[in-house]
Amino acid sequence: MRNDKISLYSPDYYLACTVGGALACAPTHGGITPLDLVKCRRQVNSSLYSSNWKGITSIIKNEGFPALYTGVLPTFIGYGLQGAAKYGGYEYFKKQYTDLNGGKANTFTFLAASATAEFIADIFLCPLEAMKVKIQTTLPPDKPNLRELSLYKGLVPLWCRQIPYTMVKFTSFEKIVDLIYSKAIKKPKDQLSNLQQTAVSFTGGYIAGIFCAAVSHPADVMVSLMNNNKEGLSVAQLYQKIGFSGLWNGLGIRIVMIGTLTGFQWLIYDSFKVYSGLPTTGGH
Repeated sequence: MRNDKISLYSPDYYLACTVGGALACAPTHGGITPLDLVKCRRQVNSSLYSSNWKGITSIIKNEGFPALYTGVLPTFIGYGLQGAAKYGGYEYFKKQYTDLNGGKANTFTFLAASATAEFIADIFLCPLEAMKVKIQTTLPPDKPNLRELSLYKGLVPLWCRQIPYTMVKFTSFEKIVDLIYSKAIKKPKDQLSNLQQTAVSFTGGYIAGIFCAAVSHPADVMVSLMNNNKEGLSVAQLYQKIGFSGLWNGLGIRIVMIGTLTGFQWLIYDSFKVYSGLPTTGGH
């Protein structure tokens, strides 16, 4: 832990939160690239692999083990930028909306702050997300032609996926952590060790991630389809093509992926805040 004290809500505080967000999101999203690769391919072609495990083994057999990390570079960079803007922005806007609400943080302030932060963060993410999906869903022996890619074509579907996702992610996390401290542990968090507090962050993050996956999955499918849309179809035409059931292709693996991802993101983020001499998130 740093010995020099960072004042809450100072420029250094928001800088630490921004750095923590990048550290939380870049390696976690990059690390689950194999799962994301199979998910994206199954979303654009549900008959490609009969199961997630079949997808992984097929990729290793036909393309080689390194192919499991197809698209890892734009994933790492894109979600690093997005995480920085999302977490740093959330802390900033939560303070602003709390002040507007008479100094009281509630469900509305969590929802509004997370939505505002994600709206901005997705502008950084969108071009790299488009590259990632194009690279991942172009099967060998074809090679992705990124020159023809419209980098912001998927921005609206991305907002539709990410803004509800982040609103659920941050709001449910805040509520779950409060419940853990008040109902399960029955102690204020300042009476617990830093290790115990970050364990609460991981638990709350994992549970919140399950809700996130379910809420945002239909839009996630549409983002994948839009970025691999060789026929130039509109969102409505793509929906007519896959139907309501098609919106849920790959949900199982995404629940596992997002639950684990979100749990570790909150663990890394709050661990960095502790290292920086700041309190963990939630449980006020």
